[in-house]
Amino acid sequence: MDHRLGQELAKVPDLRHQVRRLKHFRGTFRRALACASLESGVTFEIDETRLVEAFFRWLEAFAEQKASARINRRDFAHFAAALMLREFFRASPVAAVRPAEPADAASVAAFWPEGYLGTSFCMSVLDGVLEQEFGEALTIAPAASDLRTWWSFRENVAEDPNLAIGFFDCFTGNEPNWTLPGYAAARPAMRAAALSAH
Repeated sequence: MDHRLGQELAKVPDLRHQVRRLKHFRGTFRRALACASLESGVTFEIDETRLVEAFFRWLEAFAEQKASARINRRDFAHFAAALMLREFFRASPVAAVRPAEPADAASVAAFWPEGYLGTSFCMSVLDGVLEQEFGEALTIAPAASDLRTWWSFRENVAEDPNLAIGFFDCFTGNEPNWTLPGYAAARPAMRAAALSAH
């Protein structure tokens, strides 16, 4: 995964609030789409209605669990980005258009362009937020480039989009909660922070 978009986003003033505005969300998504297109060798068709649906569903899910940010702000930033990925998969706002000559089939970007686009977009937003809020770059785990993991990712998310949160945690070096992935307070880092506060 390319860190350039994340570094670019880190320069956007007040990114964590800007990303909650539809205009900024759309613009950032289009930049991520251009990057994913270069990496995968495919072009994408966007369904704007579904993209807007994903955005508003994410905002709603974010607002419902925002109180957990008081427990562990850094982990909540990871969770918020993973929620965004879940809503991306639920709405399916993009479709890859394959080129006449196939791209490198061994690359994650070529194997599942739509999944790669959604994941790299959410990672880029998280990367920018982590840089601004905590002065650190996003750590990307080896699993993020393992094609076998992406096979499992694709199959599992097709059955349950909530599992995108667990895979996102695997890709960003966090311990996933596979039982209740969509519940912020059940995250291992959240539980540990809550216990240490008492």
